[in-house]
Order: sequence, then structure tokens, then C-alpha cells
Amino acid sequence: MSDISFFESVGGEPTFRRLVDKFYEGVAKDPLLRPMYPEEDLGPAADRLTLFLIQYWGGPGTYQETRGHPRLRMRHAPFTVDEAARDAWLLHMREAVDSLELPEEQRTTLWDYLERAAHFMVNA
Repeated sequence: MSDISFFESVGGEPTFRRLVDKFYEGVAKDPLLRPMYPEEDLGPAADRLTLFLIQYWGGPGTYQETRGHPRLRMRHAPFTVDEAARDAWLLHMREAVDSLELPEEQRTTLWDYLERAAHFMVNA
């Protein structure tokens, strides 16, 4: 494989924006997850997730420049993330990942990370 990042290999920022937009379409209608987002507009949360994923996968470090270290568990500590919330999150993220129609190896790489992250975030 060449020296291009996963971020570049999947299409860069437009791919991650599509992923997160599709994910939040599901969250917006989810009775368990939607109340975890106190702001009426999900746009700011979508932007934060997009910037985090872009940085994680080798794109620009805008997330850290604007928000500091990710500290995912700390940032999510105010919310009850139980197995039901995790499973709902994974359902919407699975639909979003599948919607990208990535090659199998890239889809698996992305999904494996997201699944591990979701399990890591459970705090109740």
C-alpha cells in the first residue's frame, strides 16, 4: 500500500461528511438517542463528530486545534450510555457506513473502529 492515509483513500472530507450526515438522520428520529443532544440543531454535534473522524483517520487536525484532546469518555460522561444506547448508536452508524458503499476492506476497517469505540463508551 502507498503512503496515503485511510482518510485520503476513502475520499477525504466529503466521505466523512456523508457518513456523519447519514448517521444523524437516524439519530434525529431515534427516541433513545435524540434526547442526548440538548441543542435543537444537530449540526454542531455532526460537525464535531466529522472533525473528530477526519483527524482520527489521518486528515487535518482541526478537531484538536479547536476542541483540544478528544477525551471521548470524559466528554460523554454526562450522558448515560448503556447497552441500549450503544446498540442504537451502532444501528444508525451501520446504516451510515453501509451507505458509503466502500470497498470491503475499507468498510471493515472503518466499522471495526466504530464498533470498538461504541463499546468503549458504555458507562452504565
